[in-house]
This record gives sequence, C-alpha cells and structure tokens, in this order.
Amino acid sequence: MSNYRRDRSAGGSWFFTVNLADRRQRLLLDHVDALREAFRYTLRRHPFRIEAIVIMPDHRHAVWTLPAADADYPLRWRLIKTMFTRSLPPEERVRASRRDKGERYVWQRRYWEHRLRDEQDFARHIDYIHNNPLKHGYVSKLADWPWSSFHRYVRHGLLPEDWAGGDDEGDGFGERRVSIAGD
Repeated sequence: MSNYRRDRSAGGSWFFTVNLADRRQRLLLDHVDALREAFRYTLRRHPFRIEAIVIMPDHRHAVWTLPAADADYPLRWRLIKTMFTRSLPPEERVRASRRDKGERYVWQRRYWEHRLRDEQDFARHIDYIHNNPLKHGYVSKLADWPWSSFHRYVRHGLLPEDWAGGDDEGDGFGERRVSIAGD
C-alpha cells in the first residue's frame, strides 16, 4: 500500500479537491441537501471554518481553517463522505475490490489537499474556487451558480457581484482579497 505523505501541522488553512468516483455523475448537485447535512453533521462534531467552497456536479473544492490544536482533516472528510454516501440509495455498480472492503462506488478514494502557505496562496485558492463554475463553462456569470461561497463574499462586500465573469473589462482577479485570518 502506498504511504501518502500528508502535512499534519495543527491549525492552518487547507485547500481541498474531492471527486466522485464516476466523474460523469451529478450526485453532488442532485443530492446537494444531503451533502449540506453531511457537512453540518461533521461541523457539529469536529468544528472547522469553511473559508470558501464550490460544489460542482462531480467534484468540490474547499478552503478550510482548522482549530489551532487540530490537524485531523482526514477524519472530517471521511465523515462527510460517509454521511453523504449513506444518504444515497445503493444504485451504483461496485467492483469486487471495493465490495470486499465494504465500500461503495461513490467517491474517489483519495483527494487533493494543499496547506496554504501565506496570504497570496490563500487568496489564489479562494479565487480558483469561486471561478470554477465559469472555468468549467457552467455559467457566464458567477452570480448564476448557486452552489458557491461566492455569494457570501458578495454579501459581505468582499467581492463585487460581477467579479470574474460580469463584463468584458477583465476577469476581476485581484480586485479584492480575503485575508488568511478570515477578516
């Protein structure tokens, strides 16, 4: 078995990409309420701050900040994935290798994580998350994608509603930034 090297530093902010096993599915949007409940369940038991998030049909990106003495983001992702999977009817085909381990074929086994190093790294990843629906061609204006923390940033005056996709005067990157401390 592979020994994946993960940064286990307590606290800090992290960027994540988590994918469905079958990238042709739309489970995350088709069952977005179950996904929200899985997040709420996990947050109640193991708090963390969601700095930014976007839910796409087949994957999601997020930036989390963990409590100062805590580095256990794998536990949190395991709970979110498990709770979401349990909410789904068992309709997918399961390979023998997964069935033997009691797994379903909903999620890719691994996910991408990156510890954010500084304010610039933090801001770049927040921008990436918010721009993702536009990048994938789902919308022509980010305000039209309902499953994103972009709307929270607009409500709090951190980003304009036409950021990165409003008019043709540029992409809007860098106009306003959020600090790593969430200020």
